[in-house]
Amino acid sequence: MKRIVKKLIVAVMALAAVAPAYAQKDEFNPVQTGTNSLNIAPDARAAAMGDLGAATDPDANSQYWNPSKYAFAYSQGAFSLSYTPWLRKLVNDIFLANLAGYYKLGSNDNQALSASLRYFSLGEVNTTNVDGGSGQSLNPYELSFDIGYSRKLSEKFSMGVVFRYIYSDLGFSTSYAGDQSTGASAFSADISGYYTTFPVIGRNECQWSWGWNISNIGTKISYDHGNQPAFLPTNLRLGTNFTFPLADYHNLSIGLDLNKLLVPTMPREADYDMDTTEGQVEYAEALDKWENMSPITGIFKSFGDAPGGFKEELREITFSLGAEYSYNDQFFVRAGYFYENQYKGNRQYFGMGAGFSLNVVRLDASYMLATAQTSPLDQTLRFTLTFDLDGLKDILGRRR
Repeated sequence: MKRIVKKLIVAVMALAAVAPAYAQKDEFNPVQTGTNSLNIAPDARAAAMGDLGAATDPDANSQYWNPSKYAFAYSQGAFSLSYTPWLRKLVNDIFLANLAGYYKLGSNDNQALSASLRYFSLGEVNTTNVDGGSGQSLNPYELSFDIGYSRKLSEKFSMGVVFRYIYSDLGFSTSYAGDQSTGASAFSADISGYYTTFPVIGRNECQWSWGWNISNIGTKISYDHGNQPAFLPTNLRLGTNFTFPLADYHNLSIGLDLNKLLVPTMPREADYDMDTTEGQVEYAEALDKWENMSPITGIFKSFGDAPGGFKEELREITFSLGAEYSYNDQFFVRAGYFYENQYKGNRQYFGMGAGFSLNVVRLDASYMLATAQTSPLDQTLRFTLTFDLDGLKDILGRRR
């Protein structure tokens, strides 16, 4: 029973990252990882632009997208709280909560400390015992905590690093279970870079930025004391963003992000002649090699290991295209599109949203509209509340 429930939980997690519309096709071969909740965008601003954030202007949630942007943040510090009801078309008690923030260090305005805390709840899961009666009532969850440091290396370029602890409590144990499942822990690190410049086009000063982030470089994660460990979702994100003024106080930015999981593709029986002994042996050897591959080796193997060759490698790249209109840095309207190949997960959706900012607080909201009617990600809402420390200092100073 323990195995069945654990597989059910993992299946629900898979829905958060992989839509099943093409599961019946032989070419459906998504990259498989553990702790899929780490792939969920935490904040409303980026989600409204189609999960875009590698090179956009820094904000309190840059820890997830590109922490090196914090070194170029305009405010002394900020923190935000985001909430996302997840898979709301299927269940009503799964959610992601995210707390993130940063603080600029020193008087030179060239370095920052940052941190974030993510909590992903799978709601309540009820089990049955061996007699078919009521068993345990479980509340599986995943969480991660990280701390980062970013610094300008020049007037236009910065880099950042993040160290992360991950805990996934999806397994459980019973007195009659022969193999004991436990919560799983892992450690990972991110490294990122951000370049921004201000070209003059016509009479207008614009902003053009580039960014990259390699996230979740770390250990594997396992629920059964090291047996059958899973790769973390190590990811390479590349992005660019261009901002230009439409008129006084009116700005428009357009951005593009590309992503690729740096995880080797798991061997499939469909790629081997399982009707022969040789094919079965080849598959068993390939699977054993994949299971025992180190995460660092897996990063390099993730390039060029797909059974379909270069064509399938291109399928593993997702892209986000989005735009943001702002008026006087107080009112924002956003839209974007996220695309993932139908054989690698089929996540394809539009994002839209808006934001309103005062001196102290900013409220952002986003809405996801999936292009596939059967997608469980359709109609996903996100809300983010951000507090600016400079604004808080101004208010406290006035009261004194």
